[in-house]
Amino acid sequence: MADLLNVREVGVHFAGIVALDDLTFSIRDDEIVALIGPNGAGKTTLFNVISRLYEPTMGHVEFEGRNLLEVAPHRIAAIGIARTFQNLALFPSLTVLQNVMVGAHTRGRTNWITGALRLGVRREDSELEQLAYETLAELGLASVAHAPPTGLPYGTMKRIELARALVGMPKLLMLDEPASGLTHSEVDQLAELIRHIQDTRDLSILLVEHHMQMVMKISDRVVVLNFGHKLAEGPPSEISRDPAVIEAYLGATA
Repeated sequence: MADLLNVREVGVHFAGIVALDDLTFSIRDDEIVALIGPNGAGKTTLFNVISRLYEPTMGHVEFEGRNLLEVAPHRIAAIGIARTFQNLALFPSLTVLQNVMVGAHTRGRTNWITGALRLGVRREDSELEQLAYETLAELGLASVAHAPPTGLPYGTMKRIELARALVGMPKLLMLDEPASGLTHSEVDQLAELIRHIQDTRDLSILLVEHHMQMVMKISDRVVVLNFGHKLAEGPPSEISRDPAVIEAYLGATA
């Protein structure tokens, strides 16, 4: 399998604080890679580098062989990278369907001229609405498509955010603690859903998650961070037995 994402010797420093230091790893096509580590290990910092929210102090990041650090932040979704966030960011004034349609804006063909003249806008809106509805249906959310997100169960709102990320048809889906706040049964359902998404869509997944049972169940490889450094990397079976990982992270949660 070819490498989809390459992170090479990436470092991020904030006023003398080292958030990431010499981090190197890759994600291949059609692979789930989990990024784990204690709070403050640098996991979300890496997500923000890949999303172009942070500029790294050093290092290189390539996506499909392209220098990702030369891509403008507003173009990240258009080249095939989507992410969710730790905190929900749904629009309460929009319906669930409209919230998901926001994630499809990169698939639109209209520009400022055709938009101003309303040329083809109605047909495009209809196509995007249909795509958003089909994505909701795939995630078991068709019944709430026309409802506002406010008041829906927390697990449902998590899946709505996932649908919004998926509707743009990304090649790399980054999930930032998708299981946080979920019940045990919801975590199990989410694990099955993530595997289903990876099996049925042509994408790779980078997962940050503290729920170790889910990480070990669905990941192809695990990268362990500790204070910004890569502590270990390998398949879940090896990582779960690594003494350094157990001492730094897994053992601390036992």
